[in-house]
Amino acid sequence: MYKPVKDGIEKDVKSVIYTEAYPSSEFSELVHCFWEIKTTSSTPRDFLYHIIPDACVNILFNQIETSVTAITALELNSKTLNLGREFHYVGIQLLPGVWRDSPDEIVRGFVGKPYKGKLPLVETNELMVSLDFFEKQQYLSNLVGALIDNGLVAPNIVTSRILRVLDQIRTVADMAEVVGLSSRQLQRTLKDTTGFSPHDFLKILKLQQSFENNYLDYYADQAHYIHSFRKITGFTPSKYTKKFNV
Repeated sequence: MYKPVKDGIEKDVKSVIYTEAYPSSEFSELVHCFWEIKTTSSTPRDFLYHIIPDACVNILFNQIETSVTAITALELNSKTLNLGREFHYVGIQLLPGVWRDSPDEIVRGFVGKPYKGKLPLVETNELMVSLDFFEKQQYLSNLVGALIDNGLVAPNIVTSRILRVLDQIRTVADMAEVVGLSSRQLQRTLKDTTGFSPHDFLKILKLQQSFENNYLDYYADQAHYIHSFRKITGFTPSKYTKKFNV
């Protein structure tokens, strides 16, 4: 199954911890993980968090300023977010294509403003503040359940099939064949449910897979791999792995 790589934390940063926990089996087709990132003490300088595109949608909660929460996602290129010197966030990482509410709900950059939408995100955030990460997961699960009940998160047959057989997919034509759609149908379906064209969706999946496996399984040659990696992340593969924990 699809396992997006953790976002980039520089190797010399010692006072930031990142933790993931996987959901129960009832949510396994919808949620990749619950996550937490926080400082254990004030960092010497502002912490820059390098976010890699993975086609997922995250529900993010600022545990210091509980009114600040949002539905977030990236486009095709990485972003570097300045989180300051002290922070505490938790979140839900939804798998590609399962977010079914309006794309207008999605924030594409840094989240710093109070949430004004219709979902009970602030209420959930306030309930979690005094809890440890393990205890918070029950409230995150409850929120996922409520989103499912309201049709805002739902299984996506097309993306689920693609993610299940990623090792067999090399081209957009492979992708269309796996899900039994024409190229035009695939274009419309992926754009509607993920926000990406098939070509860009495949670029993201290839990049993600290259962290776990031999890049030559997904790219024609080393030059093609380096070019694609640098265009999306801003780094060559060697500079990225030297700078960040992967």
